[in-house]
Amino acid sequence: MSLRSDNRQWGSVAKFFHWIVALGILGNGVWGLLMTDMSPSMSKINVYALHKSIGLTILALFLLRVAWRLYDRAPPDEPAPRWQRIAAHATHVLLYFFILALPLSGWMYNSLHGYPLQWFKLFNLPALAAKNDELAHTVRNVHEYLFYLLLLVLIGHVGAALKHHVFDRDNVLRRMLPFGRVRSTKATLGELP
Repeated sequence: MSLRSDNRQWGSVAKFFHWIVALGILGNGVWGLLMTDMSPSMSKINVYALHKSIGLTILALFLLRVAWRLYDRAPPDEPAPRWQRIAAHATHVLLYFFILALPLSGWMYNSLHGYPLQWFKLFNLPALAAKNDELAHTVRNVHEYLFYLLLLVLIGHVGAALKHHVFDRDNVLRRMLPFGRVRSTKATLGELP
């Protein structure tokens, strides 16, 4: 499999970024929801620090993904009705927005609380804003709601990919699977409504 995308499928670098960011967001999101119920302790502080470091890593990987996406051409859209192609592109824009907004809102929340932000205890990152406990509460809620909204869009994204795979039997999902092999298709854009 090529590092770069071709006319039939995404390249291995694009696939790596897609799956590692997706798994990171889901894992860190569930972790984030569970950690809030922990009783105050040194263990809770360490769990929060790990959540923040993973979030920063996801942010960095996402930015690398965007840079790679600007460098690497996307495979042409699979043949589909126009409204489906528009919906797919709109969904991707929303996913990119949430993937960027989620760690930035967490960073902002941390800054407004006045906590230091370290990446795996290796180095500190600057605060995005001055301490403000009132605003911190609002931004904490925004951070959580962004995760729920991301999940809703992600459900639509996964549902559409499964619909294409199971019912349409096309390559939409196959060409992004880590070891997926694309099928040859006979459909052309002219055959679609």
